Amino acid sequence: MDGFVKTDAGFVPRVRTHLLLSDRLGTARTRVGYNRAGYKVVPGLYCVGNPEPESPVLVTANYKLTFDAVRTRLTGIDAWLLAVDTRGINVWCAAGKNLFATHEVILSVNAARLHEIIAHRELILPQLGATGVSAARVARGCGFSVTYGPVRAEDIPAFLRAGNTATEAMRTVTFTLRERIALIPVELFLLWKLLAWTMAGLFLLSGIGPGIFSLSAAWDRGLTAAGATLVGILSGCALVPLVLNRLPWRQFWPKGALTGLVTGTGYALLVAGGMGFTGTVALILWTTTVSSYMAMNFTGSTPYTSPSGVEAEMRRGIPLQVAGAALAVIGWLAAPFIG
Repeated sequence: MDGFVKTDAGFVPRVRTHLLLSDRLGTARTRVGYNRAGYKVVPGLYCVGNPEPESPVLVTANYKLTFDAVRTRLTGIDAWLLAVDTRGINVWCAAGKNLFATHEVILSVNAARLHEIIAHRELILPQLGATGVSAARVARGCGFSVTYGPVRAEDIPAFLRAGNTATEAMRTVTFTLRERIALIPVELFLLWKLLAWTMAGLFLLSGIGPGIFSLSAAWDRGLTAAGATLVGILSGCALVPLVLNRLPWRQFWPKGALTGLVTGTGYALLVAGGMGFTGTVALILWTTTVSSYMAMNFTGSTPYTSPSGVEAEMRRGIPLQVAGAALAVIGWLAAPFIG
């Protein structure tokens, strides 16, 4: 917050166009998954600079990372900033979940009494929100026309200077190495609860053998199984996004299966001394399955697919992953008995 601007509809809070230390710390925590669902701003109308009734109106989500990405690109610009209530979800995901949607835009415009503040009747929406918003229905619902801005917030100044016209580069969705790396910490952090239960189960199952249960086997074989799990997670969560553009197939579950097969085979060869054939195969199958499942988490975060494509991939990949995990567990349990 940096003061207020007085309008005919009341005082509108002005926000800074630079980040404070608290903003950067919040961003760092959110990047690793901490309080991600609660990192949001109050929906409503804000402004930057000293906007007039003729100044542009930029519509965005109330997810704070998104809100910050927009406001920090508006240094030296006088504009209105309307944060739609997306329940703290970014524009792209919210549009797919019917949260950054026609009805929410209309509600936000009317709630802010925008028609009393703005002389023109134009809203600039992010391009990635287009799947959730009907421009015709917005015009009928609140009297404002919709213009879609660029994909990236960093292009907003150039877009405005060009008379609200986007170039082809501004319309192009990218998924660069840097953008892919930014997703890795979140995926790893969000795993800790599931990982804890999985590790406990693996150590328990690893102790089962001809002598019914062995603590030493639970420890030794459990460490090996835990290592395979970590290899699978890193393969699916880190290796797949790092080499994504070099992997075959469009869907993500086979990409993860391929990297998991390669890394799992390498890991199994390192520890195969006391595992036997069945145990070695079980480890490779487990690592392949874990990697495939983890890689599929990226399918909704990329321009490679669509909401229907995500559903199609899940229908195909999850049954195979369940079958692979079941066979791996059966093989791991059978290994002490048959070698």
